[in-house]
Amino acid sequence: MAPQHGPRRARIAFSDSAAKQLENITSEAEIHALDRALVVVSVDPEVGEPIPGDTAGPQLREYADEVERVRLLYWVTALKTVVVVAYLEV
Repeated sequence: MAPQHGPRRARIAFSDSAAKQLENITSEAEIHALDRALVVVSVDPEVGEPIPGDTAGPQLREYADEVERVRLLYWVTALKTVVVVAYLEV
């Protein structure tokens, strides 16, 4: 019997501004908190709350992890395979 695999995770890509924020993270605790939030979003890209706004562009979503005090703003591509992180705070 073939091994069972879990659901496919979304790939994570970072906008330029989010990538710049990543460069400034130095604490292990901040890296752990961010990793935890990214795993949650990659497993279920729809987990975040939609942010009201213009419907002409992609629908921005916000995911907040109250335990780790991390907030991600992101959008999901039409194929729902790539989550682009637009902003993050740790």
